[in-house]
Amino acid sequence: MIRRAFRPAARPSRAQFLAALGFGALGALGQAPWSLWPVALLGFGGLIWLYRASATAPKAAWIGWAGGAGYFVVSLFWLVEPFMVDIARHGWMAPFALFFMAGGLALLWATAFGVARRIGGLIALVALWTAMEMLRSVLFTGFPWATVGHIWSDHPILQIAAYGGTPVLTLLTLAIAAGPAARKPLVGLAVSSILLLAGWGYGSRQLATHAAQNTDISVRLVQPNAAQHLKWDPEHVGTFLQRAVNLTSAPADTAPDLIVWPETSVPYALNDAPTVLEAISRAAGGQPVIVGGNDRVEDGWRNTLVLLGPEGRREQTYHKYHLVPFGEYIPFGEALSKMGIRGLASRDGGGFSKGPGPKLIDLPGIGTALPLICYELIFPRSFIGLPRPDLLLQITNDAWFGNISGPYQHLAQARLRAVEQGLPLIRAANTGVSAVIDPRGRITAQTDLNVAAVLDAGLPEAAPATLYSRLYDWPMRGLLVLLLIWRIAARRRVSIDHASPQE
Repeated sequence: MIRRAFRPAARPSRAQFLAALGFGALGALGQAPWSLWPVALLGFGGLIWLYRASATAPKAAWIGWAGGAGYFVVSLFWLVEPFMVDIARHGWMAPFALFFMAGGLALLWATAFGVARRIGGLIALVALWTAMEMLRSVLFTGFPWATVGHIWSDHPILQIAAYGGTPVLTLLTLAIAAGPAARKPLVGLAVSSILLLAGWGYGSRQLATHAAQNTDISVRLVQPNAAQHLKWDPEHVGTFLQRAVNLTSAPADTAPDLIVWPETSVPYALNDAPTVLEAISRAAGGQPVIVGGNDRVEDGWRNTLVLLGPEGRREQTYHKYHLVPFGEYIPFGEALSKMGIRGLASRDGGGFSKGPGPKLIDLPGIGTALPLICYELIFPRSFIGLPRPDLLLQITNDAWFGNISGPYQHLAQARLRAVEQGLPLIRAANTGVSAVIDPRGRITAQTDLNVAAVLDAGLPEAAPATLYSRLYDWPMRGLLVLLLIWRIAARRRVSIDHASPQE
């Protein structure tokens, strides 16, 4: 089977292959910061047309792979940025990281296109494509970044995520894109238009009838803007720390009830720096402060969030548990470290140790929060099995993600998580974008990228628990299975009818 797929007769023409690459790249332009959803629909629709024109499963799989490669190279090109921080050590890895990641993720699209071609029909493709996008959120620890459904993060259709999360947005997107490729194009176009208008209309109504409302709680987000290539430089460490302290103590119209620093904003081991923590608490006037840093533990180092009380006391601690592979740790790290290969943000050898798992922390006078460190936010399963918190709290260092698309795509996913859970979300980012987001995904306050800033804002009110917050992906999984069963059964009926003797 695999060998047959590489035979010349099994491959699409060069023109078809290049067209698929181009359509995939167009699909990526729906992602932040461009948010060009009509262009994205055109790209996905073009791939579906090429799928329909593929006579065999191998050709369809090649179209899917080429489309995925074009899509992921464009949407994930920020992946080269972390390797540029220390070019001498890691720069050579940048093109390999981007193209291997894009090519690897594209295999999931190839699988969807190839299997769908064997089953037949657009419904099979839409269902399998959606399923493969869901699979990449868990496969090999998961990487659900720039998922197809994320193209709606800045548009009213985002509100539908309250019912089915990213999967329902992906399914809707692909269904809209597939309409014009139906056997009756005008009927398909009409169905696509109805789906688009219905989704847009529902979202617009939700936003209009649920105006943003703030509680009487005030938060302060500290953005020190420590450039990644200077962040750990001994000559600059003190400067960035003092900048964060000064921003913490800056005058405010209303005294904040909570102050939040970003990920790894304390440049010393948290359990070895009591005087630093005490100084931070003094700058906050005794108000609760969330800080990020590293904890030295028996099994190494942990990426840690700490709630400081009066006099710098550690009141609550959370250790990041979903670590970035090849960033915060390297699989088989000790062996590979001897070859000079280490994680970009890791300590010696195997890098950071993961924490015990997600947990809620108590914020005095505010309620409970689910802490999320950096890219833990991109995983909806982080919320499973926990009591419903009062807010979501993310600290992150998006300096790793560059200046063009990475930070904005991360922010877009924060908006999606807020809608899925019906909860306000506050995020403090080292270089931006720090933001306060309401349960409808609206950004009520934000900073600019690459500026030192302090953001004072009210905490939005929570919305009622959403269907997605209760049931997670299970309804969507069931729907996709039913669609595939129905399509396979329909194909078998057609085969039986064709095989029956004619009278």
